[in-house]
Amino acid sequence: VQLQASGGGSVQPGGSLRLSCAASGSIATCGNMGWSRKGSGIHLEMVAVISEVGVKVYDDSVKGRSTISRDNSKGTIDLQVDNVVPDDASVYYCWCAADQMYWGQGTLVTVSS
Repeated sequence: VQLQASGGGSVQPGGSLRLSCAASGSIATCGNMGWSRKGSGIHLEMVAVISEVGVKVYDDSVKGRSTISRDNSKGTIDLQVDNVVPDDASVYYCWCAADQMYWGQGTLVTVSS
């Protein structure tokens, strides 16, 4: 499975960020898919997860202002975060959980006015 993330860039506080991820290869093997972002230090923190049948889970930091969506026929997974705050600035990674974890290359989001 190959994942290509796009949509990063500069966002103003209070604005919206929209990220897209295109999967290719054996995407039918993807169970859960989601987005994570680089947290403090070197660890990654989960932002949102969507199951193969559309069950969604959000981290508390974005809950209520974020939407994750998935199109299995197209092999895409999108993330929108509204009312962006400075803490949303990070490198975002899409991923697919199959026989192993597959990761996109990361896309940078900065938050500035």
